[in-house]
Amino acid sequence: MTRFSRTREKTARARALRRAATKHEKMLWPHLTDAKMGVSFRQQHPLGPYYLDFYASSIKLAVELDGGQHGTDAAQAHDAARDRYLAHQGIRVLRFANHELNDNLDGVLEGIWRAVHGTPTGPASPGVLPLSGGGIEHGNHH
Repeated sequence: MTRFSRTREKTARARALRRAATKHEKMLWPHLTDAKMGVSFRQQHPLGPYYLDFYASSIKLAVELDGGQHGTDAAQAHDAARDRYLAHQGIRVLRFANHELNDNLDGVLEGIWRAVHGTPTGPASPGVLPLSGGGIEHGNHH
């Protein structure tokens, strides 16, 4: 597999996905651009048969946003297969439900920051917002 899993078709599809970004992807993306988290993220990054919502290749971290459609049994099975594939590639997956961005954007950002910088999750220190029960990390744990 190439570093980017890039073909003309995948590049065109990734561009189309970026143009058609969901409200929640548009909400999170400004916080991940320009290495604001300390690493560079790509949006709708093709990898194997999948497109990752946000991907930091330098640390092999994917951030996925899950809408209501991810609650079905079929979608959960698909997500589990996807997470297994990505874990096999050495990629950690951090998933957030869309409602978490609405309800606790600071907590989502803290969860991503902790994953990027290897900070263990646990009780929040004073002045730090806790995660809202989400930000579930899947895949290759370090």
